[in-house]
Amino acid sequence: MIDRMGMPADERLGLDIKRAEQVLMAAKGAALKSLDLTVAQYAALFGLAHNPGISGAALARACLVTPQAMTAVLKNLEERGLVTRTAHPWHQKVLETRLTGVGAEALDLADQQAVRIERRIVEELTPEERDTLKGLLARCINAIHNA
Repeated sequence: MIDRMGMPADERLGLDIKRAEQVLMAAKGAALKSLDLTVAQYAALFGLAHNPGISGAALARACLVTPQAMTAVLKNLEERGLVTRTAHPWHQKVLETRLTGVGAEALDLADQQAVRIERRIVEELTPEERDTLKGLLARCINAIHNA
């Protein structure tokens, strides 16, 4: 059946992609709840572990959230002692953000939970299927950007 926009419903992939993302985020959210972390907080800690000293704006881009959302996430993490924020030595208006020891421990525990969920996906697919899926998703992203 063709919908009002001239595209058959079974060809529309947006809902399938969104559903997969929502199921993944819900599972991670449930797993992280016992650690008193949200998925956004986990993503920030993960990003900081790989980019120590990164600015909040750059971290927001890396985590695919708005700078305003990242500001709230970092404020919470800083209040809990999981990150520290200090002025950049050359750019005083830029705050560098780093994990604390407690933050690194929290990330390790959170990452164990996230990896368990990611493994379920990996184990469902062959290595070739994983590569194909990554390639197809990259093509979807390119198609949207090139529209």
